[in-house]
Amino acid sequence: MLEDLPIRPEISLLEILAYSFAAFLVALILTKPFVQFLHHFKLGKKLRVEAVDGGSASVFLTYHQAKAGTPTMGGLLVWGSILITVLVSRGLSLQGVVEHSLLQRGQVYIPLAVLVGFGLLGAVDDYLNIRGMGKNKGLNALPKLIVLIVMSSLAGAWFYFRLQYQTVDIPFGPMMGLPETLDLGWMYLPFFILVVIGTANAVNVTDGLDGLAAGLLIIAFGAFALVAYLSGLLVLAAFCGVVAGALAAFLWHNIPPAIFFMGDTGSLALGGTLAVMAFMVNQVLILPLIGFVFVIEMLSVIIQLTSKKFRNGKKVFKSAPFHHHLEALNWGESKVTMRLWIVGAFMAFLGVLLGIYG
Repeated sequence: MLEDLPIRPEISLLEILAYSFAAFLVALILTKPFVQFLHHFKLGKKLRVEAVDGGSASVFLTYHQAKAGTPTMGGLLVWGSILITVLVSRGLSLQGVVEHSLLQRGQVYIPLAVLVGFGLLGAVDDYLNIRGMGKNKGLNALPKLIVLIVMSSLAGAWFYFRLQYQTVDIPFGPMMGLPETLDLGWMYLPFFILVVIGTANAVNVTDGLDGLAAGLLIIAFGAFALVAYLSGLLVLAAFCGVVAGALAAFLWHNIPPAIFFMGDTGSLALGGTLAVMAFMVNQVLILPLIGFVFVIEMLSVIIQLTSKKFRNGKKVFKSAPFHHHLEALNWGESKVTMRLWIVGAFMAFLGVLLGIYG
């Protein structure tokens, strides 16, 4: 399927690293005025009183009460820096300063569109939540889901109708008695929508501890950058590097104690874009490994909700998502974050190996 994507233009490894570092610098330089902007307009996080599983957020309040009022919507800085870097590269290309820009239709338009589209939706949700607007202090679940479905459908239609993607590669399929590829036919489109929205929400659920989601996203985008690079999709690899670079600058100030939080505008945007990356390199089946911790976090919420519903309110975890369960075991926030980074890095390494040699 990768033959349907334009492999050219050639971008050197040095250029990829330069673009990644440029995004890091842009985000780092913009951090101070951006945080001042958040403080000026009082865009601070309100602590939730209800857990994701529907119960009291007692564990969250116990360990995070001091974080009330910390500026949020930091995801604007991340995807804004990515957008600036990509557009500046285009300007430099038109001026003849660089030979190739990152704004390439074949490899960057769709992930960039998902990044900005999901980011804007998350920004609206964050703002309404901060101002205490909306039935649930934020966008209501149904309208939010509808918008996510519409945007994911548009992106999926580009894959299905424009690139005629209908199959999914199965790593080491023949060795396991399975076909090398699975032809989904028209089911490819709903599968695409499910994976993109599911990944976006999984990252959103994971974004609950200082540095946790940002660190795991750097690992995941770094992994897909390597897969894309070895697949010859050099512009896509550079774009992944730019995302990782902007995230690294954000993480610089998001490690405990964080001076600002990512918010839905960051987690939805980056989660959705991560899923699109998996489809771009036609390695969606390694996404659960590269984003292993995101999967575990989402599963913990599903298991908790299911258990409470069908077992008369009994819980499997002390609190959900899983990182709050670990906090409740008195691990400490930094220990939980760094240990989940380790797990995420190891599983992403396995995912890259499957993607390259499978």
